[in-house]
Amino acid sequence: MKHWSWVAALALLPGLACAQKTAADSIAEYRALLADGNPAELFEAKGEDLWKAKRGPKNASLERCDLGQGAGVVKGAFVRLPRWFADTQRVQDLESRLLTCMSTLQGLDAEAIAKTPFGKGEQANMEALVAWISAESRGQRMQLPQVHAAEQRMYELGKRAFFFRGGPMDFSCASCHGEDGKRIRLQDLPNLTKNPGDGVGFAAWPAYRVSSGELWGMQRRLNDCYRQQRFPYPGYASEVTIALAVYMGVNAKGAESIAPAIKR
Repeated sequence: MKHWSWVAALALLPGLACAQKTAADSIAEYRALLADGNPAELFEAKGEDLWKAKRGPKNASLERCDLGQGAGVVKGAFVRLPRWFADTQRVQDLESRLLTCMSTLQGLDAEAIAKTPFGKGEQANMEALVAWISAESRGQRMQLPQVHAAEQRMYELGKRAFFFRGGPMDFSCASCHGEDGKRIRLQDLPNLTKNPGDGVGFAAWPAYRVSSGELWGMQRRLNDCYRQQRFPYPGYASEVTIALAVYMGVNAKGAESIAPAIKR
């Protein structure tokens, strides 16, 4: 009897092994549990108030800001950014476009905002604004335009920046996000070089970072990537950061936006 019990237990081992959770399964479950109470909702509420509030030297709101879908249209704008804007003659992401609107409509100093540390002053307001604006397009599919020559140029520039290796550790963005099946510690790293993309990567930012208790926009996320590569920090809303967003965003075409998501 004891012999057969032992044999039966051995027979069950393959099934038990298959039933074990992978690290990716555990992280996905963790995110799902947190998502119901995502603190990003608090930032969204603040961002909506800021959009409608009359502020700055011109005592004006941002309700006439054109995010690419027409003055004041917010829904659907996020999944089409970065894109070309005729008024600035530039390809702009959400944060650089908001800088333009805060400057032209409200009279705020865009250069001073760009130099403000993340999470402070108008930068804290910026992060709330991107939380609300991105939330207004949640569930829509990423569809960055590649019609204008400048948009195509920025994609190629972003690709070069993504694969550029340098610094003391000879890292590039592609070192972590250039192939399938990579992970750091227990976290799987999404491959951001191919289409279709997924909502774990580009389509998840801005996001609330549980580890720091802060809402991070894409500019801040890229800044942290440069820190981890031991590169000098890029300028806020600089061409290289926008180009990287174009490259990742175009590669994510068709991915469902889940921003603002929740991250470790």
